Amino acid sequence: MALLLLFAFISGLVTILAPCIWPLLPIVLSSAIAGHGHKRPLGITLGIIISFAVFTLAISTLVRVFHLDANVLRIVAVIIIAGLGLTMVFPALYTKFEILVTKLGNIFGANKGHEGNDFLPGLVTGLSLGILWTPCAGPILATVAVLAATGKISMDVILVTVSYCIGVGVPLFIFAYGGQKIISKLKGVSRYTGRIQQIFGVIMILAAIAIYTNYDQTLQLKLVNTFPSFGNAVNGFESSTLVTNQLNILKGMTPAPVSEVTGLFNTDIPAPDFTGITNWLNTDKPISIKDLKGKVVLVDFWTYTCINCIRTLPHITAWYNKYKDQGFIVIGVHTPEFQFEHNTGNVENAIKMYNITYPVAQDNNYSTWNAYSNEYWPADYLIDTNGNIRRTDFGEGNYSETEMAIQELLKEAGQKVNTPLTNIPDQAPTTEISPETYLGSSRMQFYYPSGSLGNGTQTLTLSDNITQDSFSYGGTWTISNEYSTSGVNATINYNFKAGKVFIVLHQGSTAGKIKVYLDGKVVGPAQSGTDVKNGIITVDSNRLYSVIDLKGKTENHILKLEFQTSGIQVYTFTFG
Repeated sequence: MALLLLFAFISGLVTILAPCIWPLLPIVLSSAIAGHGHKRPLGITLGIIISFAVFTLAISTLVRVFHLDANVLRIVAVIIIAGLGLTMVFPALYTKFEILVTKLGNIFGANKGHEGNDFLPGLVTGLSLGILWTPCAGPILATVAVLAATGKISMDVILVTVSYCIGVGVPLFIFAYGGQKIISKLKGVSRYTGRIQQIFGVIMILAAIAIYTNYDQTLQLKLVNTFPSFGNAVNGFESSTLVTNQLNILKGMTPAPVSEVTGLFNTDIPAPDFTGITNWLNTDKPISIKDLKGKVVLVDFWTYTCINCIRTLPHITAWYNKYKDQGFIVIGVHTPEFQFEHNTGNVENAIKMYNITYPVAQDNNYSTWNAYSNEYWPADYLIDTNGNIRRTDFGEGNYSETEMAIQELLKEAGQKVNTPLTNIPDQAPTTEISPETYLGSSRMQFYYPSGSLGNGTQTLTLSDNITQDSFSYGGTWTISNEYSTSGVNATINYNFKAGKVFIVLHQGSTAGKIKVYLDGKVVGPAQSGTDVKNGIITVDSNRLYSVIDLKGKTENHILKLEFQTSGIQVYTFTFG
């Protein structure tokens, strides 16, 4: 853990070199020069550290509990920065502001010495910037964001976040305090101090306008495009095996205790109960692990838009139908990845679509997911008649081994099992393909060229020459934590390598339409997925859509989606 804290600190330390932080530096310097000592830069630095850490760790909880729109906080922060800029431009406003700050400082005991009332304005500026800043997230910060989004905020996660933020704070304080001192020491400048402060006030106002209009994101893209090597150099060391192993430990991906069994069985530990279940479907009453004693149980974690889960369902439903009369049962634990997957009606529709007849538990609050320390969709836990987990499988594949393990556990229970193994083809890809690509800001990694975008409505320029496994937005998009929403002339380009392309889409009360292009031409029937008719996707429900099917070939192509309807939410690309 100490090693990961060190890497997190170093990651934060070198962030000052990344283009994603450069648009913030003029605001930091502008606020710093309004002070007279180290208190203002210290306030700015602490404000950024505190608000960014809290925002990173708690935003998912705030949105869920208070139905808070993260974009509202962004607008409030912009207003505060613009207001502070105005106080610097107009001396009368600055005088009133200082009187207010002095009173507040007296209340909180912050005014000690002639620099005392410098701290609070700096803190307010820093708190606002911490909300606005979207760093170039490397693996460390991305892991923290995912754990926070799924409610797995442990003390270790908090310590990693704090270490990263302290690393960010050190060079920021040096920059703010050093810049303040350099400007104050310049010969012949002292007589123009007031005018200089007004100029920097204007800079703060212009920066606030840029942030409000999302021009800061455009500027960030231009900077990353101009200095492409910086982002890779800053985050490159985080991709080392050493850091990856430490992050796996942070995510709880430690090997389960293994008993003295071999072959089909890889563990032997008591199975946790089903806790915090929102609804039970396909059953008349709640089910507990105690109720299942004497049965062989397969607990399957899934969610209905996950293509990997969808490809496992034919195997699982076949096993249930084949062995249910011999003491075998499947419990599907539906743990949603996206907000709309919490909807019971959507889950019920998926149950019908995939012919699921076994009980399904809606784990909307991740309670059972966390009880099993699960990390994956899909994930299977095979439990014996005594209530012990004897085999775990994560992801697709190993179907023959899992079915043999089911048969062995049924034989242990006294059942006569002589049937041959189920013969269903494994649909999992066998060649290297493009990775799952999230289109919301909290897990966005493959946006070209900057990797990610901040929240808010922005007009973007579509890139045609994008690298493999990356995508680009064109037109107007509203970026949110979990998804992005199409606006006027919205388009997406994706340079993919796969045999099949899928996308998770959500539409409001009316159906939406998306035109599909492959390598610059409207996609034809020979390459269309099952949800594309005459080159058009009709978005009429909230689910996974099949976009491209190359009929068994794995190839590199450019996919373009042209949104003919505004208000369509895009969540993630997956590939097969």
